[in-house]
Amino acid sequence: MPNALYTRLQATAQRLIAKYGQAGTVTRISEPDPVNGGDPVPTPYTATLVPMAYTAREIDGTEVLSGDMQIYISSVGLAIEPTVGDVITANGADYAIINGDPNKYDGITPVVFVVQARMSG
Repeated sequence: MPNALYTRLQATAQRLIAKYGQAGTVTRISEPDPVNGGDPVPTPYTATLVPMAYTAREIDGTEVLSGDMQIYISSVGLAIEPTVGDVITANGADYAIINGDPNKYDGITPVVFVVQARMSG
């Protein structure tokens, strides 16, 4: 059973992201059928998100590179949990998720999705 505290935190995160964020998409690309083949199928999901550049202090040149974005994604109304391999469209650019944290403090309720994303190219 979800903890009421985390449900309230989720609602607070949703309000802040809606107020200061923007509309974007999280696109999941499914693999082709292993037997019949075919092309990968991209499935876009509408999301509300806040892309933020990492500070110079956070950029270490190995795990966090210059140009990486930290993207906060509202979990409310999002049909999937963003994961490595998904592509986020924000600020008119595509970013591949390379690391993420669903922030499920009770193991059930995703308060907010925080991902590290790198320019797709």
